[in-house]
Amino acid sequence: MRYALLIAPSSNRVYAGEAPRLTEAELAVFGEAVLGARPRNLGVEQLGGVPYVVFEVDSPLTDRDIAYLSNVSTAYALFAREGDLLRPVPLTPLARYDDDLLTILKYPGKTNEQFTQLLLNVTVLASRWADQMLERRLVVLDPLCGRGTTLNQALRYGYDAIGIEIDGGHVDAYSAFLRTWLRRKRIKHTVELNPVRHHGKRVARRLTAELAPTKEAYREKDLQHVTVFHADAVASRQLLRPGCCDVIVTDAPYGVAHGSRAATGLSRRPLELLAAAVPGWVELLRHGGALGVSFNVHVADRAEVADLLTAAGLELVTTPAYQRFAHWVDQGITRDLLVATKP
Repeated sequence: MRYALLIAPSSNRVYAGEAPRLTEAELAVFGEAVLGARPRNLGVEQLGGVPYVVFEVDSPLTDRDIAYLSNVSTAYALFAREGDLLRPVPLTPLARYDDDLLTILKYPGKTNEQFTQLLLNVTVLASRWADQMLERRLVVLDPLCGRGTTLNQALRYGYDAIGIEIDGGHVDAYSAFLRTWLRRKRIKHTVELNPVRHHGKRVARRLTAELAPTKEAYREKDLQHVTVFHADAVASRQLLRPGCCDVIVTDAPYGVAHGSRAATGLSRRPLELLAAAVPGWVELLRHGGALGVSFNVHVADRAEVADLLTAAGLELVTTPAYQRFAHWVDQGITRDLLVATKP
């Protein structure tokens, strides 16, 4: 059986050029983790002048296989190839909310939405809950959440989300956006932004939100939760209880336009931040969970990031598919990712 996956358009021209190759790697991860029919002979092919990622399987994709593949980060349409003809295969993505939850916000330094979904996908697929990706309400933590792209992707999948962000402006912007978006979509919700105190002193601010896609779900307490702390990612263990999340997904500072707070002030050296923060993050991760981190290889060598993760007690995922995600982003930024699991 032969299939062709049409790549979704991207507003980012550079990422659009990298997307077919990244999709090959992402499809391979899905094949390794959950598909009953593992894709082989993956490649990029021009069909009618449009690039498709093509692959073969030994038996037709099942409904569950298609349900998984519907969530490939760049999936736009899937076709079964019958000679020179393409037969549409209906996709059924996890999409509790409209995609403008991810696409409306535009600001300098925002991580590409498709890459955010890819990083979440490959992290979940490395965890013990890979085969429950479609049904389980996972808890996703992004300890460097910025203005919430990862949190919104988690919400769209039907998951709960926790974020930590040191820039109060980003937290306020996310709070304002989420309130406005929920009201405009007429989604039943509550949103609060309150101080967090310890021994009478304010140590953080906490945004909490409860929401549900329908009024019926809200009445039945089928609620999703978002929690965002205005605090230092290094202090995450002081804010959250051990084992509170299933996966951790984050985009480390690139050392160019991004910054992270360290003891000496604003730092653009992500290795310092990761060295200080990862041990605390690991405590927040449930056993069997996975941590996925992306980084700029020009300021954070892949081997050094790997050493930090293993030193914290994690086990790197080293299958071939996970070695193929490095891609060019901009002058001075070549992005890669690593995923590691907690035994």
